Amino acid sequence: MTIARILVPVRGDGKGQDVIAHAAALAKRFAAHVECVHCRARAEDFMPFGVNIPRVLREQIRQSAETLAQGEEDRLRALFEGLLPELGLTQSEDGRPIPGTASASFDEAEGKMAEIIRIRGKLADLTFVARPDRDRNLGENSLRAGLFQTGRPVVMCPPAAPPADFAAHVAIAWNGALEATRAVALAQPVLRAADKVTVLDGGAEDERVSGMALIDYLTTHGVEATRTEIDAKRDPGGVILASAKAAGATLLVTGAYGHSREHETLFGGATRTMVDKSDMAVLMAH
Repeated sequence: MTIARILVPVRGDGKGQDVIAHAAALAKRFAAHVECVHCRARAEDFMPFGVNIPRVLREQIRQSAETLAQGEEDRLRALFEGLLPELGLTQSEDGRPIPGTASASFDEAEGKMAEIIRIRGKLADLTFVARPDRDRNLGENSLRAGLFQTGRPVVMCPPAAPPADFAAHVAIAWNGALEATRAVALAQPVLRAADKVTVLDGGAEDERVSGMALIDYLTTHGVEATRTEIDAKRDPGGVILASAKAAGATLLVTGAYGHSREHETLFGGATRTMVDKSDMAVLMAH
């Protein structure tokens, strides 16, 4: 198992550059292919809901939406092509991976970002998205689509360029829960490629799935890891983030939404804290 295909959905919200940069940094570790997909708004998305609109006005809205969408796509394509030399990616002319090379392609798909992630994320090894911005009501549905509707892991990227040693030191938030187990299983290629792995051990109910047991398991898969004990009972998300940063990690692997999605959205929880405050990339799985 390796990382061969990375999905990066983008739109004209100004967040795409940092997400592409994170994806490129990981792609170079695996000679993987980055599929940058412009999520092109549909004309009907601009129509007022539940309002009877005259045909002439409807056509004007449609034409205006098409013009805006095309302008956005042209800007994003130019940005993407301008970034490739800087990021060390080779552009694929036919949209297919270039064997043995970290490559990238630009495509467009009509629809909302969450819809596109739900479909295309199922056949990507990883989907990279921007950290949601609750103040602007951006990105939450995209992150949820990746976590709950693709069966694949999602890398949530902060609004900053990746560090030079991105994913060289990976921290794992571990408590023996099902979501943490899935995250570790799906992150195996990333863990094997890392120079260092640190298990942030928050304690497990059963010693058979303790932090030390996880280290033994990782060893059987060729991953050498060390353990740091953490007390995450009061503020699990904050403690995990602080501990990962203190350890020097540049990527955090964690399970997401240990309780129901609705419960954590309403009452907080570790995932909510990470979504709101993380300043490092987080590989999540549910």
